[in-house]
Amino acid sequence: MTGHIIEFEHVTKSYNDKPVILDVSLALPVNTTTAIVGESGSGKSTLLQLVNGLVLPDSGSVRVQGQLLDYNRLPGIRRTMGYAVQGAGLFPHLTVQDNVTLVARLEKWPAARVRERYANLLALFGLDDELSGRFPHSLSGGQAQRVGLCRAMMLDPPLLLLDEPFSGLDPITREAIHREMLQLEHTGNRSILLVTHDLEEAARLAERLIILRQGQIIQQGSLQEIKARPADDYVRGLFLHKARDDG
Repeated sequence: MTGHIIEFEHVTKSYNDKPVILDVSLALPVNTTTAIVGESGSGKSTLLQLVNGLVLPDSGSVRVQGQLLDYNRLPGIRRTMGYAVQGAGLFPHLTVQDNVTLVARLEKWPAARVRERYANLLALFGLDDELSGRFPHSLSGGQAQRVGLCRAMMLDPPLLLLDEPFSGLDPITREAIHREMLQLEHTGNRSILLVTHDLEEAARLAERLIILRQGQIIQQGSLQEIKARPADDYVRGLFLHKARDDG
């Protein structure tokens, strides 16, 4: 594999003739947390969904772990990616334990291995085993989001895709999950791609930022690089807005 976990080459995507992603070329380093930041409608979620094949490009190519994305083998490829979305996206008819362990059981993991991995994930995300038999409707927002992250992590994938997974949570719960995410970043070799509209969240969780606007990459680099040399007034305004919020 190359030193890049994800590579886009001249990728374009439109919906109903409306361009959403415009000729994006991008390479994301392995074992790095990268955040895609942009306002609503900037194309952030589409860019993420192009990685796991939920969306197909109109033109250009996507490589994951050094290989062209093979749209005929998506189920197997997705086993190498964890995917967590806003609202957790849990199956309502399955218990917490069944939600988290579903993919491992489909992969025919030995029962002992499933139990051990499940217990480790509960501990990592601060969840009590008492929740195992409960259904999603009985969970708090923070509990459901943690369960969704556990499910995304069940197969210990080398790539984790997170689409606004912490939006809508109260500040205390969000702070707690941020701490758990920072701990997760240091457990094993893992690349994380986080979509967020929150620059503060991106700055805290990610080592690398991508600023997206109207389907185009405006700037990318470390927080320090972008803050020191913003590419244009839009990027400069993001940091001024954050500074006002902090003040």
